[in-house]
Amino acid sequence: MSGRVLVARLDDAGDVLLAGPAVRAVSARADEVTLLAGPRGRAAAELLPGVDRVVVWRAPWIDHRPPPVSRRDVDDLIGQVRGIDEAVILTSFHQSALPLALLLRLAGVGRVSAISNDYPGSLLDVRHVVDEGLDVPEPERMLAVARAAGFELPPGDDGRLAVRRPLPDVSRLGLGPGPYVVVHPGTSAPARTWPAERNREAVRELADDGHRVVVTGMERELTAYVAAGAPGAALDLGGSTTLAQLAAVIEGASVLVAGNTGPAHLAAAVGTPVVSLFAPVVPAGRWAPYRVLTVLLGDQDAPCRDSRARVCPVPGHPCLAQVTSEQVVKAVRELNQ
Repeated sequence: MSGRVLVARLDDAGDVLLAGPAVRAVSARADEVTLLAGPRGRAAAELLPGVDRVVVWRAPWIDHRPPPVSRRDVDDLIGQVRGIDEAVILTSFHQSALPLALLLRLAGVGRVSAISNDYPGSLLDVRHVVDEGLDVPEPERMLAVARAAGFELPPGDDGRLAVRRPLPDVSRLGLGPGPYVVVHPGTSAPARTWPAERNREAVRELADDGHRVVVTGMERELTAYVAAGAPGAALDLGGSTTLAQLAAVIEGASVLVAGNTGPAHLAAAVGTPVVSLFAPVVPAGRWAPYRVLTVLLGDQDAPCRDSRARVCPVPGHPCLAQVTSEQVVKAVRELNQ
């Protein structure tokens, strides 16, 4: 066994869900796994099999609205991770593991592993170098770091995304009997969002096509607007679910319609097919729903490609605005066959 091991993934819920296979590989050998997450990743961290403890810390070099660097916050992190024997730092291709590696060294962590194409000096014990020109799916990229550190998935683990079982009972949310389609209109970045009016049109046309529709998300005004596309035929669950409850709602759906956002990865974790409205600001090869039936919509060669933009840099948002509600209905039909 490898003692107390910390796995770090400091950004959003979807990113944390994609770290699941790597976490399970570490858990197979560790006495205890602590997952270090950002505030927006906490709920996802608590859903991952293999996690024994969650520590939340807002990293100034990763958070979308970075806090100022303060000695107090740094001391807080160091205090929370004292006693950790080893750390595996998981990052995206545009993030650096080295600031966190430095803080973990100050906390007394004896062995640190991460991807770093920059010279890490004494900050890393295991430096995993990758070709950033290859679009490797994010779960596989992170699992490769765990393997480089000496952690393998246990026998029988197929490396798919997963969530803790059992999921909550959501029967009281009004879902009722029979199949339904979930439409999740929101994302964490405007550049990845299909226009609200298109989501509303899709809800109406899905209802006209005979589907019951459930609209989910934290943005109550948005979900109410979208669900109003099919009065009486669409259930608005805006602001009504925890992440674990949302996983259960999505598991009960025949299809999820969503952008590149955490619920798409929840769908992959529970095996629900996805109509993915995917803006190419990041590569679909890395970030599309992992190992689940998916229809990918959106112009993957649009001018915003690989820009990593959070707000669309192209007037009219053409990569997604050109996707029609008719295309979404057709994709749902394909996935329901």
